[in-house]
Amino acid sequence: MNSHSSGRRSRRSRGGPRRRGNRSRHEHAAAKAPRKTFWQRLAAFFGDGTETRKQTFASRNGAPQPQPQPRPARKPESVEVTSPRLYVGNLSFDATESDLFELFNGVGHVQNAEVVSYRHNQRSKGFAFVQMQTVEEAKRAVEELHDKEFLGRKLVVSGAKSTEHQPRS
Repeated sequence: MNSHSSGRRSRRSRGGPRRRGNRSRHEHAAAKAPRKTFWQRLAAFFGDGTETRKQTFASRNGAPQPQPQPRPARKPESVEVTSPRLYVGNLSFDATESDLFELFNGVGHVQNAEVVSYRHNQRSKGFAFVQMQTVEEAKRAVEELHDKEFLGRKLVVSGAKSTEHQPRS
């Protein structure tokens, strides 16, 4: 017996229902926004700081997301030079202590140079401290090296804050 003649089987029975041009609600929503991974949804649920649950709900419903406000640029705090210890900021991540030694030795005698880095991976945090021989040499280093281009970035050189009077946190 022929399946076409009996009318019992349709041609679509093997592959399930087919729709032409009509998308289900789920397919339509998936076409709008990329689907998040399990870990992204888990992080959003527990609040990794990227979005709140209301924003998650709004993004599922296609509501426009509020754009995060850009942080205002901060001017580095200028600290008066009262000791031979200097703060060196906006430092290239490729800069080494020997690079700083050479740079500051052009101004005066350097006792110590220390690039501050993360403990877990030893990468530079982008700032350093340089200890000069005298306060006068430190003041001259600030005058000559502040805003100077070094390894592709403009240095911020100022007096280091004293840690003697600050409470430990």
